[in-house]
Amino acid sequence: MPVNASQLKLAAVALVVVAVAAYALWPASPEPAPPAAGRPARPAPAARFPEAPAVKLDALAVDREQPGEGQRNPFRFQPKVTPAPPRPVVALPPSSVEPPRPAAPPGPPPLPPIPLKLIGILERANGVKWAVLTDGKTPSPFYGKDGDIIDGRYAIVKIGTESIEMTYADGRGRQVIRLTGQ
Repeated sequence: MPVNASQLKLAAVALVVVAVAAYALWPASPEPAPPAAGRPARPAPAARFPEAPAVKLDALAVDREQPGEGQRNPFRFQPKVTPAPPRPVVALPPSSVEPPRPAAPPGPPPLPPIPLKLIGILERANGVKWAVLTDGKTPSPFYGKDGDIIDGRYAIVKIGTESIEMTYADGRGRQVIRLTGQ
């Protein structure tokens, strides 16, 4: 099999890369080699990295006050605010305490909303407005003008341009129904 020139160059480059990596990762020898003629001696590894000074952590801990829960805020550059002393508790004499009174009976439950939807407003030539309503159950809509009773249970109080005011027939539960278009 013939060897290509490009394959030969590629093998030579790979060999050089492996040699450089081996030299860089090879551990240093413990005894220094004698310097070659004309070259200065390489400093020993200990001389390149001087030993770090000893840190006495227990001496630092004695001088500092330890922060409590929620006392330290590294984002606040103001002196710590001391909390106000707690107020003294004053006990009331037992005779001034009143027994709890029974709660007032609840009032009647609120009226349910009027289940009608306003689907349109008609205005006659004489200016009288008629509301077109549906309950969603019956196929035919309900019609009425101001003061009319709808479905025997609801009364129309006032017809506006986009809403009407209705109450129950006995006058309770005033409600505004807006034009829905459905």
